[in-house]
Amino acid sequence: MKQITQFFLIGLILLSITVIYDGFFIIEEGQQAMITQFGAPVGEPKTEAGIKFKLPFVQDVNYFDKKIQIWDGDPNQIPTNDKTYVYLDVTARWRITDALKYMQAVKTEARTKSLLDAIINGTVRDTVNKNNLIEIIRSSDWSPDKMTNLKYDDAPPKVGRDGISNLVLDAAAKITPQYGIELLDVMFKRVNYIESVRLKVYDRMISERKRIAAEKRSTGEGKKAEILGKVERELKVILSEANREASEIKGKADASATKIYGDIYGQDPDFFSFYKTLKSYSDVIGKNTSLILSADSDLFHYLQKVDTK
Repeated sequence: MKQITQFFLIGLILLSITVIYDGFFIIEEGQQAMITQFGAPVGEPKTEAGIKFKLPFVQDVNYFDKKIQIWDGDPNQIPTNDKTYVYLDVTARWRITDALKYMQAVKTEARTKSLLDAIINGTVRDTVNKNNLIEIIRSSDWSPDKMTNLKYDDAPPKVGRDGISNLVLDAAAKITPQYGIELLDVMFKRVNYIESVRLKVYDRMISERKRIAAEKRSTGEGKKAEILGKVERELKVILSEANREASEIKGKADASATKIYGDIYGQDPDFFSFYKTLKSYSDVIGKNTSLILSADSDLFHYLQKVDTK
């Protein structure tokens, strides 16, 4: 009898431990939970962290994240309103706000991914289809670059890429609450042209840059011609001023020399005539020069007076 009582107490203790272990659960920070009984939800979602109680054995706990999660879509080729195809790579942030609705409508991560794919990709496609390419590739605060003088699509967009993102968010965020999901934002990670359009864009960019380079070269040549013309004018002014000053100096020197010659001639005309004749000899007669002079030559005049004795 005593042994039976001991076995009963041991069983009761083990049952109590099992009931306590299965009857309590812990919700960590960043989590929320939904209790189900035989697969059916019971009560409201548990959103506060801490130790919670449930009926052991008959109730189960389903945990869900409360933190913000990232959705990354697959790049899609989408036509714009002006019939230009672009590749769009879109991402979004979302979180579970109603664990009961989420568990009833979605429950698994795989189904969540498929659901957001359908909602966001469909909304992006519809929104892009209604807007021109310029609205997708340029932000709302875009303004023409004054340095490049672009002439293609210089007008700023009416909505812009960030505005398109907001339109997508507004439209998609109206659908997700029925699944217990709150969509926080939608962003374009990458916008790119398809191959055929990209080649045309590259060609246009090359021709545009060539045009800008030609304008820069033309402007440079004009500046060069202006500078060279200015230098040439200044050089002519300098040379003209130098020639004038040289002529003045030369004139003054010639006048001074003429005055000196006149003064010398006035003092002794014969000596001056003799000096000029000797100077003529040095100018006319070189090292290997031979002269044949007539007797009445002016050069022979003083030679006749030389005493040969």
